[in-house]
Amino acid sequence: MRVQIKCLTLQVFCGSVLVLATLAVAVYHFIQAADPVPAPVGSVLAVVDGKAITAAEVRRIAANAFTQIERDYHRRTQDLLERTLEQTIDALLLDQEAAARRVNRDQLLAMLKAAPVSDADVTAFYEQNKARFEGPQGAVAGQIRQFLEQRAQADARQKYVRELRATHKVEIKLQPDRVAVAATGPAKGPVGAPVTIVEFSDFECPYCAQLALVLNRVKQSYGDRVRLVFRQYPLGSHPNAAKAAEAALCAAEQGKFWEMHDVLFADQHALSVDQLKVKAKALALNATSFNACLDSGARSAQVRTDASDGARAGVTGTPTLFINGRLLSGAAPAERISALIDDELRRAGAH
Repeated sequence: MRVQIKCLTLQVFCGSVLVLATLAVAVYHFIQAADPVPAPVGSVLAVVDGKAITAAEVRRIAANAFTQIERDYHRRTQDLLERTLEQTIDALLLDQEAAARRVNRDQLLAMLKAAPVSDADVTAFYEQNKARFEGPQGAVAGQIRQFLEQRAQADARQKYVRELRATHKVEIKLQPDRVAVAATGPAKGPVGAPVTIVEFSDFECPYCAQLALVLNRVKQSYGDRVRLVFRQYPLGSHPNAAKAAEAALCAAEQGKFWEMHDVLFADQHALSVDQLKVKAKALALNATSFNACLDSGARSAQVRTDASDGARAGVTGTPTLFINGRLLSGAAPAERISALIDDELRRAGAH
């Protein structure tokens, strides 16, 4: 969808989100009231020439698919609960503040001072998103200004709500959804760190390379309060990813996993076996040991184990993070990762 006239305003968008959230809650309660199992595991689903096929047999045959569906349902339910809870807390704080000022919530929000939008802001936004527009800047300047003003108003609201939360006692009892995933593999940070990030990644994945830079900055920012563990998840669509994963683990045998990690992500178009050996030489690894490790596939079993563990934990693509077991998919920005880390540190009393 192009940003031009087709863009939804923030007001309409927010209204749609609330409607969808309300509908989702209703669906959730309906599902909770219904039998969560479509057919009892012992029931007979079909009979072929006198041989019964039971629900238990079907679920066993498609066990991985059923597990994924159940995991997705649980995660979506948890996400809905968390989002709706946050919206409810914000609304309550705003209503309390509005009542204290003897106005309603809309009047209170109207008092907020949003950052002004200048002509330079409009031009900068147009230049950054030129490919998404139809027509010259003059034809869409009004649309851009309206969008930027609404975004500024939304930012002012979020900032104000954060300030309200800081001055009120907000105690969240809802526990986050956590997945048990082993923190085994090359790591940075102490074992006893209050926050452990387990990363499933692919050296041929461009989004993984982006996230690697973000995680380096995050790790530097939090120091020993965060432990970062790297696990392999080479995608079948990337022909060199599995061997690159082995190369990183072969380098780990000589104490240079992270050095290899960095050079692999730095040049993702040079991951053939011969090129991996060149990288190892540049890192001053023992060429004989490294080449023997890589050529023999000595680390292939560990790569498969990592990928299998990731799939069982709910990894469906790369990169995927588990921050103290809290799943975060994709090349998440540093702000999103830091927000989860800060929340975990608060829960651990280590902020």
